[in-house]
Amino acid sequence: MRITLFGAAGEVGRRISAEALARGHELRAVVRKPAQRSTLVDGVEACVGDASQLEDVVRLSQGQDLVISAVRPPEGNESLLVHLTDTILQAADKVGVRVLIVGGAAKLLVPGQGGHTVLSAPNFLPASVVPIATACFQQYELCRDKNLGNWTYLCPPAMLTPGVRTGNYRLGGDELVVDEQGLSQISMEDFAVAMLDESERVRHQGASFTAAY
Repeated sequence: MRITLFGAAGEVGRRISAEALARGHELRAVVRKPAQRSTLVDGVEACVGDASQLEDVVRLSQGQDLVISAVRPPEGNESLLVHLTDTILQAADKVGVRVLIVGGAAKLLVPGQGGHTVLSAPNFLPASVVPIATACFQQYELCRDKNLGNWTYLCPPAMLTPGVRTGNYRLGGDELVVDEQGLSQISMEDFAVAMLDESERVRHQGASFTAAY
């Protein structure tokens, strides 16, 4: 499969890159600045492009089988996430390619919280992450309401941290997946496994899902 990955220099992006290459896919890894190419996983096609520019996204998505968006704006510019996602969706629709989006947990319902989401549940999120959580909630609303092209939105659990690849995870829909201790977590490595599994076997077209232990 020929895959274009935006946000390839990020922590999740690098793990998606490694998983895709291990499965034998051809990966076009896109970074915003030339200096970031040195941070990419060996074996990718390193490209420079601006995910906020429609022309760049079209150029880098043309002829591919799949686009994965793992973009995250810098702290203080969280609201840019919606624009970046909109541009990627528009470009993918224009060239007729499927899009998988690394989303956020903000939209997920919290078990036992009376219909509250991760974003709306009282005292659930630290104040420092509310801006990016708000942007992720708006990002999902954009995908749902605009419904441009063939997209899938993968929500992480409450905790997404570097770890090890086990190849194991459980899937969920609109609610946080929690374990017997009430924890909602997954390693970035296994999150990448869930992303590549979805890329190879489409199960959530035009919808969101989540994965956790």
